[in-house]
Amino acid sequence: MRVRIVLGVVLAAALLFGLGALAGRPSGGASTPASVQPDRPQGTSRLVATIAAQQERLRKVPGDWTAWAALGEAYLEQSRVSADPAYYPKAEGALRKSLEVRPEGNAAALAGLGALANARHDFATARDLAGQALAVNAWSDTAYGVLADAETQLGHPDAATAAVQRMLDLRPGLASYTRGSYDLEQHGKRAEAVALMQQALASATEPADVAFCHQHLGSLAWAAGDLATATRHVTLGLAADAGTVGLWQLKARLDTAAGDLTAALADLEKVVARTPTVDALLDQARLLQVAGKDPGPALSLARAAHTLFTANGGTDDLGAAALALAAGDATAAARLAIAEWDRRQFGEVADMVAWTLMSAGDPAAALPFARHANALGQVDATLAYHYGMVALAAGDKDTALVQLRLALALNPKFSPVDAPIAVRTLATLES
Repeated sequence: MRVRIVLGVVLAAALLFGLGALAGRPSGGASTPASVQPDRPQGTSRLVATIAAQQERLRKVPGDWTAWAALGEAYLEQSRVSADPAYYPKAEGALRKSLEVRPEGNAAALAGLGALANARHDFATARDLAGQALAVNAWSDTAYGVLADAETQLGHPDAATAAVQRMLDLRPGLASYTRGSYDLEQHGKRAEAVALMQQALASATEPADVAFCHQHLGSLAWAAGDLATATRHVTLGLAADAGTVGLWQLKARLDTAAGDLTAALADLEKVVARTPTVDALLDQARLLQVAGKDPGPALSLARAAHTLFTANGGTDDLGAAALALAAGDATAAARLAIAEWDRRQFGEVADMVAWTLMSAGDPAAALPFARHANALGQVDATLAYHYGMVALAAGDKDTALVQLRLALALNPKFSPVDAPIAVRTLATLES
């Protein structure tokens, strides 16, 4: 039966490529560079075994272009698992070696380089590489996944939906279901997004994939203010794989909503100990501040994580804007957010531009961006709150009333800082 979506996400390379399939690629033939030397990667036992198997294969058959592509894909997944962008150059080296050995007809390496470009936030390049891979193999569901992720982040929702639909047509399964669910979520189709993510869950066999699906089902429930359902998915997900950091991030939100900041901070400590990303560290810094603790060390680590990402080929002015805003420099934050917007017109970027422009004292300039961030109808209390506060600052009280009511109706505990402000502001407007 064909799965139809009506209306995209940078997902893990594990979902895109399927690490279970990486170990047994066909052979090729020719000299072993130093980059094949074993490096004892951290991560799941399956991932470690996959990398070791590909390295061993290439020592024996250095001309196996499929093994080079598989090794590059595995290095890319390793970077995600460990939140270590230092694996990006290793992934690129292996994928480019695959193209060097087999320059024509190598859709796998092109798609792998596209996924790497997505990971580095070079979405325009990722889109071009996906197109090149599809020119080689028009039936590559992997390339369509890369294309869907890139078009989503570039702010091209129709193109993203078309790519997701093609991926679903070619290979209905975990990777396409999850992308389809995210695409529906972006368009405010929450019930349909939940239904498709339930299909993804039904198709998941690996514990990490089961946990991943529960994480996203829990996030959908959280966005709609259904904290009981979100809690149930967190419990089930952690039972499947307690190492899924996204579940601990969601648990931190739930613990914060329940007023247990000690538990929430312990949850986030588990997250940053395993994947010290800019977003996770900024979450930790904000919660430390709410708890009356010093956020300085977490902010310092967040800046270091951003530096590491950019040093390994990444581009992230959105993260830089969030860091500048956390440091109290709204003018710099707005400049950085606008630079990101110039590269990609995605809703999340529009939201950051709006919020930073308002924080910098220019709500009139912020308002069109706030509208754009909400244009697709995504169900998200923070987006609605930002829109409402920007509208109020720009003098549009009617829109402010609608959006602040929406934010609190969706999830009255969406933020320990912003939700109380929304309540007070709404009360003032309604009086």
